[in-house]
Amino acid sequence: MNRRAGRAIVQGMSSDAHVDRLMGKLVRAVEVSLKATEAARDAVAEILKRGAETGIFFARGRGAQPSAGFELTEQDRDFLRSLSIRPDRD
Repeated sequence: MNRRAGRAIVQGMSSDAHVDRLMGKLVRAVEVSLKATEAARDAVAEILKRGAETGIFFARGRGAQPSAGFELTEQDRDFLRSLSIRPDRD
């Protein structure tokens, strides 16, 4: 993918204003996501530097049916690793 003048162009595809807007929206969303991950990682690092521990707890929502188990997806694991959090295995 090439970026020209703030537009994302996919090689081999004809330029379409609607697609360009959607690609721009996608690029902005990815950039915001990366910045949020960096901010979260920095916050976790600061907490750890001050001697405290961090943890993330998952709970089922109101009205959700109880499940027999819970498995993290690969995306969940990637996100936790990006924050330098190692998922515990029971």
